[in-house]
Amino acid sequence: MLFFKKPKTRLVDLIPDGYIDIHSHLLPNIDDGAKDNEDSQLLINSLKDYGFSEFITTPHVLTGVWNNTRTDIETREKETINSLDINVPFKAAAEYLMDDTFQSLFKSEQLLTLKNNYVLVEMSYLNPPMQLYDILFELQIAGYKPILAHPERYTFYLNNMEEYKKLKKAGCSFQMNLLSVTGYYGKAVLEISKKLLESDMIDYVGSDAHHMKHVNSFKNPVVIKNHKNLEKALNNNSQFKI
Repeated sequence: MLFFKKPKTRLVDLIPDGYIDIHSHLLPNIDDGAKDNEDSQLLINSLKDYGFSEFITTPHVLTGVWNNTRTDIETREKETINSLDINVPFKAAAEYLMDDTFQSLFKSEQLLTLKNNYVLVEMSYLNPPMQLYDILFELQIAGYKPILAHPERYTFYLNNMEEYKKLKKAGCSFQMNLLSVTGYYGKAVLEISKKLLESDMIDYVGSDAHHMKHVNSFKNPVVIKNHKNLEKALNNNSQFKI
């Protein structure tokens, strides 16, 4: 008797109808994402083919590297919408690095949010900011709700789930990168992803698409066994409808 091995679920197969992506780098020539209009159009069309129905793209705001201002991003957003054939809801927010200048930024001007007062923030991959919890506290005092981008990629927390619990208690929601569950970013990131999903700590997910290598990797198999909490997070993104 022949036994056929059940094929593994591909990441693209889990994308629900009406999926809203809340983390990507699709605006052309503004950060390390899409290089030009042609590149943006290819990325958007490819993701639409996977079932993505709305995009909140999030260019980096990173002092000394990507010095994007609110005006820069809003101008590029308008240019992109006017230049490309997108045909689905599309808007720009930002992904803010929590560095030494971030506090002065959100105290002096309005941040670009995903929707209402939800703001996407990130840390350095090397270490958390020294004043991390002060920043998160002040950010919420200013009226924002922080969503921490790709918490699974901060490998300095690999064996410290208590720190993730502390971040949640401090008011952070978590947005996981979808490619993390395919092993795209390596074994350590996959391990953290499993732990966070098993602990039901992932609130939202995003593509974090920068280029076609990312997009093509959505065809890769999901290497976590239980998809329940991943699917829940995918559906949670619906609250960000444009």
